[in-house]
Amino acid sequence: MGFNIPQTDKKRVVIVGAGFAGLSLAKRLAKRSDLQVVLIDKNNYHQFQPLFYQVAMAGLDPASISFPLRKLFQRAKNVHIRVTEVKRVDPVAKEVETDLGSLRYDMLVVAIGADTNFFGNETMARNAIPMKSVGEALFLRNELLSDLEKAVTTADYAVRQGMLDMVIVGGGPTGVELAGALAEMKKYVLPKDYPELDLKELDIHLVTSPDVLLKGMSAASSKAAQDFLEDLGVNVHTGMRVTGFDGTLVEMKDGSTIQSSKVIWAAGITGNTIEGLPEDALVRGNRIAVDRMNRVNGFDDLLAIGDIAYMEEGDAFPEGHPQVAQVALQQGRHLAENISELLRLDGAGEPFPFTYKDKGSMATIGRNKAVVDLPSRSFNGFFAWLVWLVVHLFALIGVKNKIIVFLNWCWSYLTYDQHLRLIIRPYRKPDDESARNTKE
Repeated sequence: MGFNIPQTDKKRVVIVGAGFAGLSLAKRLAKRSDLQVVLIDKNNYHQFQPLFYQVAMAGLDPASISFPLRKLFQRAKNVHIRVTEVKRVDPVAKEVETDLGSLRYDMLVVAIGADTNFFGNETMARNAIPMKSVGEALFLRNELLSDLEKAVTTADYAVRQGMLDMVIVGGGPTGVELAGALAEMKKYVLPKDYPELDLKELDIHLVTSPDVLLKGMSAASSKAAQDFLEDLGVNVHTGMRVTGFDGTLVEMKDGSTIQSSKVIWAAGITGNTIEGLPEDALVRGNRIAVDRMNRVNGFDDLLAIGDIAYMEEGDAFPEGHPQVAQVALQQGRHLAENISELLRLDGAGEPFPFTYKDKGSMATIGRNKAVVDLPSRSFNGFFAWLVWLVVHLFALIGVKNKIIVFLNWCWSYLTYDQHLRLIIRPYRKPDDESARNTKE
């Protein structure tokens, strides 16, 4: 087994990761006939992370927020897709080692993004549900619907309460949007599906360590988001920290507890890792320190972009850029513009530094409820909700996905319904022992 990449005299650019940053770069390099591009990812599709929570809440099908990489690059003869995991990088030999073997590069771009950060809390890592992939979103959907089915047939109040109550840890956009979606499901959908249940027993708790929600946004947006959630019946706990969860009981730092079988963890992220990267390049949050051209310190042919990259930008971002999609997209575009200079191709000049253009932040809380911070002003409510819908709709890849998502949103808005309430469990082949027992 091997990469089976054609040998060529063109410069080979290897991109690890097909998230917002890696895909933004690869799409632009696909137009370059003088480069060979190898895009490596453990999945054969791109995932639109901002809408994971809608998959988890049965509002969208995972296929509608994902896009096959090979379809995206069908006409790009210079782009080679390989589905595998990079195990190690050798910056001296200029090679990446994967399950498929080793591959040499002229330039390596690390765009591996970030994963859930449990801050060293082993019980949370073992028992809480993260939300960093389509698979995890589907797992959460299965758990939510399965517990509702169990609750219908559970007579014991205390046991049933644990199945119904939910705790979301983290007051950023993911936590706020999840809490709002759960509250709307409780209000509009579950009474029709589960008339046997007393849904007053279903409590939604949103817990966050800072004293405000959406800490990176304006004070007006933070307050509006909290007001919207509380109007929907969400119990918002600011200035609180979850310290433990054993699968049935959530423990707080102040000693209080919440009985629940589900904790959704949206409290932080940490950079993914690849062996072989220089240890002195790794900084806080497991990010890779880069210069303003996205070069890893000490290397001209090893670069990092997106959430994994830690770039200080003067007084504007002295502690690095926020780990958001806009930074990733802009860094991918910038590196594509700089690629000739960084590879020292004939006639190339000097590379120019990256400057982040902050286009604002937003979060949706539910039907007609959202908050938006633009560089010039902040607003919330129905118009902010429309802006959120338009921005996310046009950011999706593929015309078909845009149409499907738009129709799903229209249907949900008009009918107060979410039609994807399916419990779909992965199939597992029986081992030899269980197969024998079945035959017997």
